[in-house]
Amino acid sequence: MSDVNELLIQPLQKFSKDSMHLIKKCTKPDRKEFMQVAKATTVGFLVMGFIGFFVKLVHIPINNILMAG
Repeated sequence: MSDVNELLIQPLQKFSKDSMHLIKKCTKPDRKEFMQVAKATTVGFLVMGFIGFFVKLVHIPINNILMAG
């Protein structure tokens, strides 16, 4: 019975205790914080999009040269 307690019950109790602690610490962001996160996410999407676009732009001619040659 103590094996079940050590392997199953104690980790579940610790997980639930940690989860409740996290939920109590979480707060809803105010408007300023939300806008800051939204701007950072938008910039990240734009940067990754441009990187992908330019990689594809360079890759197509190189691929055509390799396939034709």
